[in-house]
Amino acid sequence: MNLEQYINTSRLRLNEVERAIAQFDFAAGNHAVYQKLNREYQGLLRLVRAWDQRQRVTRDIEENRHLLATETDREFLDVVRSDIETLQTEADRLDRQVRLLILPPHPNEGRNVIVEIRPAAGGDEAGLFAADLFRMYTRYAEQKGWRCEPLDVDETPLGGLKSATFSLQGDDAWGTMHFESGVHRVQRVPVTEASGRIHTSTVTVAVLAEAEEVDVQIRAEDLRVDVYRSSGPGGQSVNRTDSAVRVTHLPTGLVVASQQEKSQHRNREIALRLLRSRLLERLQGEEDARNAAARRSQVGTGERSERIRTYNFPQNRVSDHRYDLTFYDLSNIIQGNLEPLLSEIRARDAEQRLARELGMGQ
Repeated sequence: MNLEQYINTSRLRLNEVERAIAQFDFAAGNHAVYQKLNREYQGLLRLVRAWDQRQRVTRDIEENRHLLATETDREFLDVVRSDIETLQTEADRLDRQVRLLILPPHPNEGRNVIVEIRPAAGGDEAGLFAADLFRMYTRYAEQKGWRCEPLDVDETPLGGLKSATFSLQGDDAWGTMHFESGVHRVQRVPVTEASGRIHTSTVTVAVLAEAEEVDVQIRAEDLRVDVYRSSGPGGQSVNRTDSAVRVTHLPTGLVVASQQEKSQHRNREIALRLLRSRLLERLQGEEDARNAAARRSQVGTGERSERIRTYNFPQNRVSDHRYDLTFYDLSNIIQGNLEPLLSEIRARDAEQRLARELGMGQ
């Protein structure tokens, strides 16, 4: 099956799914089935629209090339050549987008995410870099128009982080952010270093697909809920009431906690969101070994040798070791301008998966 045949088949499937959604009986139907249909519909719609746009741009390029062969006015030809260059850039972008979209969708496509950042090796400097990554992701979320909701943020006296857990809600949050799971290594002179020596520290990042209640059923009898007093900075009342919540899922032994809010009810709600997402991660790992997303496999042990990316401040360099990518634009990237890096990662990942799974090559 060539690419055009694949698109035609996808267009037919899009019509089938659209009819199924229009006829869905919410009173009698399973809402999980509806959500699955809706995710498939959105994915197919993006693919068909990207393909149609690609075809229009390709036709415009051909028309301009015809003008190059028939027109003689030099100024006009300069304009045509400029248009062709712009259109070709757009065609290349759309071609990558189409190739990305024709890949078999992951079950988590379309989901929001919960991100956990924790310092690993490096002491205070690791905590400071964890805070840098937190700011980087929140600024990137602003650029993408995603909603960022802090769930649990524990700061150090130096302004670093002991940990940060937050959700990102928006279009393609999981499809973009799941590449950030792993160990991030930083090489720089810490503000705490008087001699000017470059230190190497690491921070772990885990990205969990946020589960909804229909995805994971949690029985009340399977939970042990403990309340305790919050610790750390947070105002006059944070340590005076038993507002922090720890939830243990007895069948699996998973433990989650939240002390971000002053309300015990709110902290319990956050803890259950975290628990559902970790249970979904575990279930998906059991169902499909290729997509196993156990937290340990995502973040490793935090040792300096286990890294997906290096941020070298003296050289203004960011290197992604999985895709052999290097950008000399660290000062910009750390401010949240991640799009060039993540776009290239997604494109290379799509090409690898296409070659491996669909046999279409590049």
